[in-house]
Amino acid sequence: MLFASFHVHAELVPIPTLQHRVTDLTQTLSADQQTVLEQKIAAFEHEKGSQIAVLIVPTTQPEVIEQYSIRVADAWKLGREKEDDGVLIVVAKNDRKMRIEVGYGLEGAIPDLIAKRVITEVMAPPFKQGDFYGGITKAVDTLIGLISGEQLPAPAKQNNQGSFTDFLPLLLIGGLILGGLLRAIFGDFFGGMLNGGAIVMLALFFGVGLLIALLLGVVAFVLTLIGPAGLGNLGGGMYSGGHSSDSWGGGGGGGFGGGGASGDW
Repeated sequence: MLFASFHVHAELVPIPTLQHRVTDLTQTLSADQQTVLEQKIAAFEHEKGSQIAVLIVPTTQPEVIEQYSIRVADAWKLGREKEDDGVLIVVAKNDRKMRIEVGYGLEGAIPDLIAKRVITEVMAPPFKQGDFYGGITKAVDTLIGLISGEQLPAPAKQNNQGSFTDFLPLLLIGGLILGGLLRAIFGDFFGGMLNGGAIVMLALFFGVGLLIALLLGVVAFVLTLIGPAGLGNLGGGMYSGGHSSDSWGGGGGGGFGGGGASGDW
């Protein structure tokens, strides 16, 4: 009996890593459809602060969808930590089951009865026609409308200045162009001094810390002395790795207590 219990536990469907707001493990949605959904949910999150995520899996067996869904919700921790304003949509395609898991803080905006209506009236009809994208999109739109009417704290302001690595290529290009001009006009030393000072000012303008800005100024000064060949070689090396895309921070620490609803199609 103990061995059988252990065997069942070992066969539980694993919880995928939370990397995107839309996770499709069945290849049901096209790349474009996932992108559109992701952008819609991201825009709402930036405006309202609440987090919505969609997960499509082949099956949740041997667990029922309610058990699997709460495991995912507990692992992903959607929503803000104190507001608990996260929502998880799980679709088990082969099981023909779906569930909306609602965080503690949204149980007033999305009570179980309303979540059930979203399942049966919004999601199920398109799903029966094989239109999973349409059903999920309509469900997301409905949930966004429900959450929008809830009085929740405004989201924290985003840092629009970006990270140091985002501006490093821009500063490099500026140094390449400006350094060459100043070197030609004022000579190696004075051109390097002026270029270094200009790079420091640009770095500070973009929000880079003072010590890093000064270090960049020194580098600009030295590279101006080296000349165009040295600057060009450095520039090629800097761009060889490419530019990384923006990534999502994931769940914000929200809690779930089993609120929501399930259904099939």
